[in-house]
Amino acid sequence: MEATRPHEQPRKERRRGGCASGLIPGILLGLALSLYLLAPFRTNVLLLGMDRAPAESAAARTDTMVLTTIIPARPYVGMLSIPRDLWVSIPGQGENRINSAHFFAEASQAGTGPQAAMEVVRTNFGVDVDYFVRLRFDGLERFVDVLGGVEIVLPEAMSGYEAGSQVLDGVRALAFVRDRAGSDDFARMARGQLFLKGVLVTMANPIKWPRLVVAVPVLLSSLDSDVPIWMWPRLGLAVLRAGPTGIDARVITREMAHGFTTAGGAQVLAPDWPAINPVLLEMFGQ
Repeated sequence: MEATRPHEQPRKERRRGGCASGLIPGILLGLALSLYLLAPFRTNVLLLGMDRAPAESAAARTDTMVLTTIIPARPYVGMLSIPRDLWVSIPGQGENRINSAHFFAEASQAGTGPQAAMEVVRTNFGVDVDYFVRLRFDGLERFVDVLGGVEIVLPEAMSGYEAGSQVLDGVRALAFVRDRAGSDDFARMARGQLFLKGVLVTMANPIKWPRLVVAVPVLLSSLDSDVPIWMWPRLGLAVLRAGPTGIDARVITREMAHGFTTAGGAQVLAPDWPAINPVLLEMFGQ
C-alpha cells in the first residue's frame, strides 16, 4: 500500500482555510454596501428653483420649493410642492410669502439663502430638513436641450398643449414650468410635478443614456447643494428603484390654503394647518 505523503494533508487544510478567510471579507463588504445603499434612514431634501437673479448674485425668490423625502430601504420617494405665495412666518423677517425667505437672506448676506429657506420650512411645517439642492432655471433649459428634449404626458390640455404625450425642448420646457397665464400657483405646481416625472422617465430610457454623459455635467454646473457626495449614489439608487410611477408626488392643494389680501394689498395664501398636517404625517412621519 502506498504511503500518504506527509505534506499533502496540511496543504489541503491550508486551501480550505484560505477559501474561508477570503470569503469573510467579501461577506462583510457586501453587508456594508447593502447597509450603505438600503439602510432605513430617512433623508429630507429641499429642492429650490430660483427666479432670474441679478448677474453674479443669488438674491432671488425661490420660484419652486419641493420638500422631498427618501427612504432607500422601502424604497420610498415623496415630493411635496409648496405654493410660492404661502403666507408664513419667516424667522427674523415677520410674515411674508414663503418664497421670499431665500431672497431676504441672500440680499443681506450672500450664500445664506438656502439655509434660510430650509429654516422657514422647518419652522412652519415642523419637518426636519437635512439638505438642500438649489437649481438655476437657465441651467434647466440647457440640460433639457442636451438631453434631446423631455417627454411629458398631460392628463388634460394645459399651457397651450393638447392632452397626451408632448416632447418639449429647453425653451418650451422652461416656459411650461413657469407659465402663469390663465392659471394659478396650484396649476403651476401640478405642471412642475408633470415635468419632474417626465425628466425621470427620459433619463431612465436606455436610448438617452449616451446623452447623460454630457447632460448631467450641464445640470450639475447649474446647481449647488450641501448633500455630501457620498450620499448621491445612495439617494439616486432609491429614486431609480422607486421609478417615475412609484414617486409619491403631491402638492398643497386649494383645499389646504385659503386666498386673502394682506394689508399691503398682496394676494397670498393662508395655510390651513389642520388640512396640511395629516399629509405631513403620512409623508414625513411628522
